[in-house]
Amino acid sequence: MNEVSNNTQYFKEVQEPKIEVGQVLEHVYNALSQKGYNPVNQIVGYIMSGDPTYITSHNNARVMIMKVERDELIEEALHYYINNKLK
Repeated sequence: MNEVSNNTQYFKEVQEPKIEVGQVLEHVYNALSQKGYNPVNQIVGYIMSGDPTYITSHNNARVMIMKVERDELIEEALHYYINNKLK
């Protein structure tokens, strides 16, 4: 017969390292370029539609971009543009 333990089991949540939105965009851009796609068109298609099939699965790019909210992608792109083009 199975014995029941009176000890409480502990579960430790594994924390994934936080990746910056800019790093995700760079990684996805490179993966799309390597596969011969126009990265800007594909990323815009993803942001506008939410359809992850706009992003290649090459180098885990699709999984990475889906971990970031689409509004965060837009925000990162705007911050970069404003900080590098308008100032």
